Amino acid sequence: MKFQRKLAAAAVLSALSTLSHAQSAPQGTDAAIPKVVVTATPFRAAEGDQILTPAKILSGDELRDKVGGSLGETLSQELGVSASGFGPGASRPIIRGLEGSRVKMLENGMAVSDVSGLSNDHAVAAEGAVARQIEILRGPAALLYGSGAIGGLVNVVNERIPTHLEQKPVGQAEVRYGTVDDSRNASGSIDAAAGAIGFHVDGNIRRAHDYKIPGPRALGDDSSPRGRLSDSFTRQETGGAGASLIGDWGHVGASFSLLDSLYGIPSGEGARIDQSQTRYDIDSLVNTPFDGVESFKFKLGYTDYQHTELDAANEPEVKFTNRSLESRWELAHKPLAGWHGTLGMQTENTHFAALSEHEDHTTVPATHSTSVAGFLVEERDFGKLRMNAGVRLESVKRRPSGMQKRDFDLASYSIGGMYPVLPGYSAGMTLSVAQRAPATEELYSEGPHHATETFDIGNPDFKKETSHNIELTVQKTTGLVRWKANLFENKVKDFVFGHITGVLVEEEGEELRERIFEQADARIRGAEAEIGYNQLGQGLSLRAFADTSRGKLERGDSLPLQPAKRVGFDLGYRKGPLRTGMSLMRAMEQDRLASVEETATPAYTQLGANLSYTQKYRSHDLTWFLLAKNLLDEDIRLSTSLLKDVSPLPGRNFVFGVRTRF
Repeated sequence: MKFQRKLAAAAVLSALSTLSHAQSAPQGTDAAIPKVVVTATPFRAAEGDQILTPAKILSGDELRDKVGGSLGETLSQELGVSASGFGPGASRPIIRGLEGSRVKMLENGMAVSDVSGLSNDHAVAAEGAVARQIEILRGPAALLYGSGAIGGLVNVVNERIPTHLEQKPVGQAEVRYGTVDDSRNASGSIDAAAGAIGFHVDGNIRRAHDYKIPGPRALGDDSSPRGRLSDSFTRQETGGAGASLIGDWGHVGASFSLLDSLYGIPSGEGARIDQSQTRYDIDSLVNTPFDGVESFKFKLGYTDYQHTELDAANEPEVKFTNRSLESRWELAHKPLAGWHGTLGMQTENTHFAALSEHEDHTTVPATHSTSVAGFLVEERDFGKLRMNAGVRLESVKRRPSGMQKRDFDLASYSIGGMYPVLPGYSAGMTLSVAQRAPATEELYSEGPHHATETFDIGNPDFKKETSHNIELTVQKTTGLVRWKANLFENKVKDFVFGHITGVLVEEEGEELRERIFEQADARIRGAEAEIGYNQLGQGLSLRAFADTSRGKLERGDSLPLQPAKRVGFDLGYRKGPLRTGMSLMRAMEQDRLASVEETATPAYTQLGANLSYTQKYRSHDLTWFLLAKNLLDEDIRLSTSLLKDVSPLPGRNFVFGVRTRF
């Protein structure tokens, strides 16, 4: 399906034509620092107030500085988050060493419903360039959104369906250019109102050529090609519009969005993916519908997604399709016997297939999956101790064409508490049990996947995964100096993973590596720490962080594609219209190899910088900015990437641009 370019272009041009005053920078005091609400939690608490879900919110200037061509790139330097690194077009977040279907991707609290969880070469069908904020949730409360969220979730909030009326048109617009890949990006969004009806329009256009690399393409091979990394280009267009009726009683609205993308897979075989998605959403909220109830929410989303894997001659090889209908009901009740909570139900109905263009094999047969889940989350204070408890019961059915049917009954629950040991300081602990049904491709794969150069074989007899999690947290959330530290351990029974056997399968004249999905017990342990000084205030700001995780099978092997240990530092300065900063991250050598991995990932140092200046132009403000990435021009390989041996990250890159918020 061809994308209608006029929608995205209109959003950008309209935003640029209505520039107004930008918001001033917050001051470095508790009273002036705004609390950004985490929309994907049942209590809509602020970052740092979470018990069941340690959270991070990217918004404002911080988000604009970090936004990249993919969600993985945008979030790759956040605490506990790394990226899959399957080229710039398909980099997906990895949370605490867990990836794929164990990390759920949301847009405005509803599943993105793409197929990015199936394989690292599949891009996430959500755009960060037009996001108001991006939320990272790690921990058991993420299970409220599905059993696939054992690792956590990422929620992209673009507020495409307005929830409040604007007094005048507001929004944002930005254009930028990058030197390493000759990239051009234009994005914008507008919110306005007419009477009791709110409107929203947004759009994004991105063009990027193959990017420059700092050394030889192949790791340790000086004779391999240099210059630009072939098939690292991206082309993407997105656009959306929404409207809602808003009053004191609440709101009801709908939205429509389109995505069209073509990007390369730098595997050396000339693969590329042609991706498109059409999405429809309905969102409603009724305040105090009856006594004892604070609010009732209803959401409905339908997604029609497809992508085709193309070879070097642009001939189709495998076509992936996914049509999904999701509904969600939430009832927030007023305090009852001291407990305040949310009761809800979620349903999902999907039709998925991955069909080879050749008659010999069906990569994944057409499969109809349904799930019905009920959940309850409650919160209560016992003196100074704040407790949360949650439970989710879910039934999942998989009905493939011509293969074994499977049913899974899942039960996930958690309990956590946070205690203020001193004013501004708190300590907490969370215990949880989470269950996940094996994904469709893990059960029924039986064919070639050319983009990953594998021949995948699933197992329809797999059991459900069961994860037992414990997490300890200490934090300081007030004052100019704030910090937090987390320790966690996940023990997973019947963990599903892909085992590359070393056997080569001949397929249409191409040799593919045999990948068999297997189950074994696993354990993931890790630690994270972060400290910041004056992060949002005027003057000098500092941040330091470190994280590590280790995933092992109980039989002794390391889990594949595990993230490296990292330590990072940020230094910033704000004064009036000037804002500048630099960041330094050191990733250690990753030599904890799975049985199928042959090479260790070298250590690297990643240095970046930013500079921006806001100037008055007639009746509005313009912010000019310069971003520098990989200033040391290092040969960076990601241990979490299947392509690390043949696909380094981009070399030195300077990004120039201008933006406005109005």
